[in-house]
Amino acid sequence: MFEEGQYFAPVVARTDGTLAVQLGEGHPGLNDPEYRERRDLLATQADRWSAGEPAPHVEYTDEEHEVWRVVCEDLRDKHRAYACGEFLDGKEALQLPDDHVPQLEDLSDRIEPMTGFRYRPAAGLVPLREFYGALAERAFWATQYVRHHSVPLYTPEPDVLHEVVGHGNTLADSRFTELYAAAGAAARRVESTEALEFVSKVFWFTLEFGVVHEPDGLKAYGAGILSSPGEIEEFRGMTIHPLDLAAMGRQTYDITRYQEVLFAARSFAEVQDVVGGFWTDCDDDSIAALSAAGTASSTGR
Repeated sequence: MFEEGQYFAPVVARTDGTLAVQLGEGHPGLNDPEYRERRDLLATQADRWSAGEPAPHVEYTDEEHEVWRVVCEDLRDKHRAYACGEFLDGKEALQLPDDHVPQLEDLSDRIEPMTGFRYRPAAGLVPLREFYGALAERAFWATQYVRHHSVPLYTPEPDVLHEVVGHGNTLADSRFTELYAAAGAAARRVESTEALEFVSKVFWFTLEFGVVHEPDGLKAYGAGILSSPGEIEEFRGMTIHPLDLAAMGRQTYDITRYQEVLFAARSFAEVQDVVGGFWTDCDDDSIAALSAAGTASSTGR
């Protein structure tokens, strides 16, 4: 399920120890040598980071700050209209700057007193068990690069805007972070690849692309929607199913495109109860039973 994103921008090591980000065909920055050099530099810095050290300080350019400003300005009113109340509470608490890209270390220092979470710098996509396992330690792996300036309102892969505008606002609210930590504990508890992928799919369709019914309409709580100026306007027109763990576990998706199938909770409390309860209690056997029940239901048996 993550193959699409890894194929789109895998990170490989050069003989001199630096990293090269291999941008896929169709990537906005593919034919921009300056952008590619920048991506390689930031990936290398993140790769050389060690636990206990501050996240690498990035000297963002005026162009990168402008991309941040454009995206934040575009999302300001859209968040008011389409974000769920819990996300807006986190956003109010964190008070992200809208005119410049903040440093991960500064954000960690602000978030940690609120919920105990800190950022860790990532060179690229992090293996599933490592990414989710860190959540159990209240650590969130995040990239530091900015999407290509030619299309500021679009990115085919998670960039710092996704990590901070999407996830950062949720990391500042304990109702979200209890879910993150529970997902991390579940990822550490399960042993099989199949069970780990099931845990990650539930994460994908909730904390990345979850939606919830509120009295004034369908709202988003997933970071993938809330950090995307385009997707936040489109999600209500997608195929919306009720919250269903088994269906999430068998649903396929493409990380590089708008999500066509979403799962809506009746309230955020239902997310906490159903999804949080699943991550708190699940193991390989319970996930296998849930998967089997879901398969049987989908085939009419």
